[in-house]
Amino acid sequence: MTEPVDIAELRRRLAVDRENTLERIASLDRNFAAVVEGSRLSSTDDEHDPEGATIAFERSQISALLASSRDHLVEVDRALQKIADGGYGSCERCGRSIAPARLLARPAARTCITCAAPRRA
Repeated sequence: MTEPVDIAELRRRLAVDRENTLERIASLDRNFAAVVEGSRLSSTDDEHDPEGATIAFERSQISALLASSRDHLVEVDRALQKIADGGYGSCERCGRSIAPARLLARPAARTCITCAAPRRA
């Protein structure tokens, strides 16, 4: 027998995760703007600077972190919407219930552990 899912607790966790993700996105946006501004103000050849990462690398790294954070925000918002619609906790692939332990570990999970496992050929 599986334990029941505390939807209110998971909604609270998702809301906290959402706020933290929004803060992370805002911080990364500021960092990105600072790197771009720094590249405009700098006339040095950072591509050949043996002391540190290039501005292009920093921009690329921040861009990747921003994309990942924005994707995560979409997942969290999707989970919150599913709670509001009453469909939270059902696997999007097979339709079975997602185990409470999985939802506690990953409240934005969209699939059960079986469907999330990599498929072998």
